[in-house]
Amino acid sequence: MRRYCLTLDLKDDGKAVAEYKRYHVAIWPEIKQSLLDSGVVAMEIYLLNTRMFMIMDVSNEFSVSAKEAADAANAKVQEWETLMHTFQQPLPGAGPGQWWTVMEKVFSLGEQ
Repeated sequence: MRRYCLTLDLKDDGKAVAEYKRYHVAIWPEIKQSLLDSGVVAMEIYLLNTRMFMIMDVSNEFSVSAKEAADAANAKVQEWETLMHTFQQPLPGAGPGQWWTVMEKVFSLGEQ
């Protein structure tokens, strides 16, 4: 199993942050299924002010490019992403069209 850690900011708007959190109390069933179908085994999102941090554990068969292709072909995932982007903003220094940004692992207690 592999782990991805990603980060993204929400817009600095208390109502938007609350709405974003409300959508994640129970995500759309099609979104959950798309994650499971792609090989995502576990996912958690944490929030501090407007900075989000996602931990995503994936199966050994998981492929970022396959997930991106499946998402692009899934109208419901595209609808969800469009909606979520109304609450989100890319990090400073993010590339064009880049939303969630993969973080660099700099420490592991287990590897010491």
